[in-house]
Amino acid sequence: MSRRLARVRPTGRFGLAAALVALGVVLAARAARAQDAVQAALERRGPISAEAREQLYAQLRQQAEILEAHAAVVKTVSKLVGPTVVHIEADVTARTALLHGSGRHVEEAGSGVIVEVDAKFYVLTNRHVVHGAPPEKIEVNLADGRQVHPARGRVWEDVETDVAVLEIAAPDLVAARVGDSDAMAIGDFVLAVGSPFGLSYSVTYGIISAKGRRGLELGQSGVGLQDFIQTDAAINPGNSGGPLVNLRGEVIGINTAIASNSGGSEGIGFAIPINMFMHVARQLIREGKASRAYLGVTLDRHFGPTQAAQLGLPRRLGARIIEIRPNSPAAAADLQVDDVILQIDGTPIDDDDHLVNVVKLTEVDKEISIVVLRGGKQLVRKVRLGSADS
Repeated sequence: MSRRLARVRPTGRFGLAAALVALGVVLAARAARAQDAVQAALERRGPISAEAREQLYAQLRQQAEILEAHAAVVKTVSKLVGPTVVHIEADVTARTALLHGSGRHVEEAGSGVIVEVDAKFYVLTNRHVVHGAPPEKIEVNLADGRQVHPARGRVWEDVETDVAVLEIAAPDLVAARVGDSDAMAIGDFVLAVGSPFGLSYSVTYGIISAKGRRGLELGQSGVGLQDFIQTDAAINPGNSGGPLVNLRGEVIGINTAIASNSGGSEGIGFAIPINMFMHVARQLIREGKASRAYLGVTLDRHFGPTQAAQLGLPRRLGARIIEIRPNSPAAAADLQVDDVILQIDGTPIDDDDHLVNVVKLTEVDKEISIVVLRGGKQLVRKVRLGSADS
């Protein structure tokens, strides 16, 4: 290269330009040869020269910097959420003895997350983690190693949603930020945090795979109100009750169940949306029980694609009414048999189970707007929901 450059005789600016062009051509050729050597080494998967290795390391540094910038988000979320997650051990010997007549010691283990409601601290977890355990037999292990029990023995449960809330009191508690599960979409990145197989404060990473999963067979749990978020973030036994978190460090779900043939994670986990969970949790805290709203209709369980098409619907959607109960909110709002409920307060209704969920998880005595299909036309009706307990 030095000999080639020695023959260049710049004369004025045109000569200089020519020299620079020649230099650029030489450097580009050298870089191309080095790149070709690296590529050839990669393709033959054999030993490569020291120069090629240095080229590869340089490329790798640039590529890794991009991924590390993304990974830094996950690290930051983990640091923020970690102190809010707890490991729970509940002595359910009494429950087991009652069900199976066994006197052996039995413990249930799971996870939970600390939130703040009305200036007090509570642990959100699943009912199946603590059900049947006396408050004094529920151990809440904080991230810093401290162990506490539910304050004043205050534990609330709701069987239909698998929600449980434990009040706790201790210095320097850290509460998680609660997000908006309705704002999450399929494909959004999430982290699942908990204690799988007793391995406390484990973090796994994945995406939201689906929303609105209902009708899951969950054994004898009695969980009838379902609207699960599905995720491929690894969830295993012990994760139950732990938070599902978005990339802003906000809790958007409570991990609850897995679909598995082996008993371990197979990439299909389910979490209760935090909006649904917090609706029930606030009622439990403030009223001591979860209230269920009431519309007063019987729905057609056989309403399918054929019937939907006959009514002019593009697909099977909504819920068809086959009975109006006397003196019910539905009767007062002039809903009629054969009406198909399409929306409630702007939320499209998928099917019967979805309608039941939306109604039961709406505040009692709230006036809602219902869109129905009647005689090929869409009508709007205002309905003030009653209480299922009355």
